[in-house]
Amino acid sequence: MSTKAALTAQYLGTLAMLRQSVERCPADLWEKTAGMRPRQFWRIAYHATYYTDLYLAQTEADFTDPPHYQEEATNLWAEPKDGVQPRTLTPDEVLAYIDDVMAGLPARVEALDLEAPESGYHWYPGFTKLEHQFLNLRHLGIHVGQLQELLMGAGVDVSWLSRAK
Repeated sequence: MSTKAALTAQYLGTLAMLRQSVERCPADLWEKTAGMRPRQFWRIAYHATYYTDLYLAQTEADFTDPPHYQEEATNLWAEPKDGVQPRTLTPDEVLAYIDDVMAGLPARVEALDLEAPESGYHWYPGFTKLEHQFLNLRHLGIHVGQLQELLMGAGVDVSWLSRAK
């Protein structure tokens, strides 16, 4: 199996787990902060999807924000600068975004120059493109784990998916 095929399989498997988490999220948990403001369930799911999408571009200059982009929704560490909360995306909107990323993923991974000596993102200096992809997978997996932990705490079962079906 090639490196690109392995990356594609693991991205799709992890995105399938993210999708499952969003599908199984009870309505009362979707906007709940549980003391993690501004880390509502929906924002964690959107953040994970957005950065996966972003980092599948060769460089930051090659990326175009999706139509539903909200800068405030991508940041999990700070309140919005002007105090205005981002519009809460619905589960269907987040699922559609995950589906779009999954649909385009094989071609996007195939187009990556994994031999590039730089990540293509100024905030990751000294990272090769291949290492940046491993970082992207790790980032996605951490957030899937957060969402699964929130679901399990609410009594919702989740499944391990080694690969997308």
